[in-house]
Amino acid sequence: MNKDMCVACDDGILNIRVGAIIMKDGKILMVGNERANYFYSVGGRIKFGETAEEAIVREVFEETGVKMEIERLGFVHENYFYGDAPSNLGKLIYEISFFFYMKVPSDFAPISESFTEDNSKEHLKWVSLDENIKMYPEFFRTELKYPTDTVKHFIKDER
Repeated sequence: MNKDMCVACDDGILNIRVGAIIMKDGKILMVGNERANYFYSVGGRIKFGETAEEAIVREVFEETGVKMEIERLGFVHENYFYGDAPSNLGKLIYEISFFFYMKVPSDFAPISESFTEDNSKEHLKWVSLDENIKMYPEFFRTELKYPTDTVKHFIKDER
C-alpha cells in the first residue's frame, strides 16, 4: 500500500498529486531541482491508501523537515502535459492535483534534503508572485495575490 498513485493508462500516465501553498511575507515556498529550469509546488504523489490530506502533511514534512497543519483546500487542478523526467519523458500525463493552504508556523525554517526520482537534488526557494521565473502551477501567480475562501477548479491542457 505504499505505491504512488501513478498509473499507466494506454500510452500515457495518470498521476494523483497534492501540493502545498506555504506563504510567508508575501512569498510562496517553491521547489526546484538541478535538472529543471522551473519551480513547482512543495508536494508529490498521493500513495495508495492515503487521503490527500495525509499525503500533503507527509510531503511537506519530507520536503521541508517541518510537520505542518492544513488550513484548507484551495484548488483542484486537472492538467494534461508531456513528461520531462527520465521515467516519463515525452509521455502524455493526466494529473489531478489538490492544493492545500498550510498553517505556517512563525518560526518556520525549512530544510530541503529531498531528491527527484532521477536523484536530482531539490532545493527550496521563496518566490515572489511578481518574480519573472517559470513556476507551476501557473495560476499561483494570479490566484495567490487575492486568495478567496472558495475552492477553485482549474483545467490546463497542453496536448
